Amino acid sequence: MPTPTKGPRLASGPAHQKHLIKGMIASLIIEDRIRTTEAKARLVAPYAEKLVTLGKTDTLHARRQALKWITDDDLVHKLFAEVAPRFHDRNGGYTRILKLGPRKGDAAPMAILEFVEETAAAAAPKETEAARKRRLGRRKTETTEEAAKPKARSRKAKDEDADDSAAPAEAEETEAKATPVEEAPAEAPNDDSDDSKENE
Repeated sequence: MPTPTKGPRLASGPAHQKHLIKGMIASLIIEDRIRTTEAKARLVAPYAEKLVTLGKTDTLHARRQALKWITDDDLVHKLFAEVAPRFHDRNGGYTRILKLGPRKGDAAPMAILEFVEETAAAAAPKETEAARKRRLGRRKTETTEEAAKPKARSRKAKDEDADDSAAPAEAEETEAKATPVEEAPAEAPNDDSDDSKENE
């Protein structure tokens, strides 16, 4: 395996850094590509290439050496049965690093570490446009299908329409209140009774 470089490590200590490398190698074998910082990608790439070289020589000894860095038996089998056979005509350079630019927050330079073979990209499930934009940290834009569909009306617009429909009914009620209701004339007092009282 590649010897560690002198200088500061990427983790709190040698054991922690080894666990970090093991985890990233496992993710690379599962997904065929990982998104990480450039420093970690440069650190993991030589280990991944060495494991692919071991996978090309499918022997018991090679599998036991691979188990030092991949602790899952299923992933070792995938390395030897699926990943390594893709590169049987290639003598090295199994991975590549694609730079993505600074990360939001701490401006750490980000990169994608992936296998270079075209068959690896074909075997992996196709990434949707939304997943790609989410991965790259860009804002999701409307697709042509979404633009063709009528947009859902906002709650505020619905409330305004309800107010507009209620306005004519309110106007009718105010008009009804404004027009005076004709009252029946009050009955005039009976003059005959008054005259009869006077005569008495």
